[in-house]
Amino acid sequence: MRSIWNGAISFGLVSIPVKLVNATESHSVSFRQIHAEDNGRIRYRKVCELDDREVSTAEIGKGYEDADGTVIPITDEDLAHLPIPTTRTIEIVAFVPADRIDPLQMGTAYYLAVGAAPAAKPYTLLREALKRGNKVAVAKYALRGRERLGMLRVVGDALTMHGLLWPDEVRAPEGVAPDEKVTVRAKELDLADALMDTLGDVDLDDLHDDYRAALEEVIAAKAAGEALPETPEPDTGGKVLDLMAALENSVRAARASRGDGRAPEKRAAAKAPEKRAPEKKTGEKGTGEEKTPEKKATGKKAAERKPPAGKTAQGSAQRTAAQKEERKSGRKPPAKKAAPRKTPA
Repeated sequence: MRSIWNGAISFGLVSIPVKLVNATESHSVSFRQIHAEDNGRIRYRKVCELDDREVSTAEIGKGYEDADGTVIPITDEDLAHLPIPTTRTIEIVAFVPADRIDPLQMGTAYYLAVGAAPAAKPYTLLREALKRGNKVAVAKYALRGRERLGMLRVVGDALTMHGLLWPDEVRAPEGVAPDEKVTVRAKELDLADALMDTLGDVDLDDLHDDYRAALEEVIAAKAAGEALPETPEPDTGGKVLDLMAALENSVRAARASRGDGRAPEKRAAAKAPEKRAPEKKTGEKGTGEEKTPEKKATGKKAAERKPPAGKTAQGSAQRTAAQKEERKSGRKPPAKKAAPRKTPA
């Protein structure tokens, strides 16, 4: 990869020669401006207003236009003599936790490559110190005619630098949030949480640019003289009148795409802890039926009528023995005498 800047990282008295390399690249499809009648290229030519002629790149320099219209030429040599130490140095000014950097400030990303063999040791030292401290370095550097703010962090085994906007370059979000007071119900938040849980995580490597793929398909069809692919109808969904219904439908659609078609209510019930039946006390019947007062009374009377289990068994044994003895002797048991009748006086 071609370097776009050569200099050194400086922190304390340590200096690390490095090269700045672009860490990102654009894959967007670019277009040329053409003449619509004959497809001729439209080109911009750099013409000097005073000479009225086209000039080459080697003849073009820089200049600052003053308020009265006077142009002050500025050469690369003039820029090299700027009274700042960051013209060829990435000067680290602080080490802070990564969450101290507002993502709104982050801009272009660069890789920092070792500029010379002796730089390998201090390069590794800085990398391991950032890793162990779980911090990033805030630095100042000069690039393309202006001093900039940067953040150094570790990616794999390499040091990277993100260009940062100065704090006064980030606009405050005034007038962006709605002024109306809106009340969000707990059930709506529960459905929103369910939707986030259903969508879950994603591997960023699986994401791709659908617009670029569709655009390349259209260009290929035009080049081959074929019919253009049909444009799918956008699913606008109409006006959302019921937020709860929209959330529930979103949860169902997300779960259906992942093979779980249960309704949000059933899903929540499945997650809820199962209620256990109360343990039965010792001595209770397995049926678990509660006795009514009538059943309790009937059972009590029956218990009073029944003789003790020991006496009942003893009487039965005595009767059986007496019957056997009578059969052997051939005697009949004496008849029971009838009770005398009482006559009225």
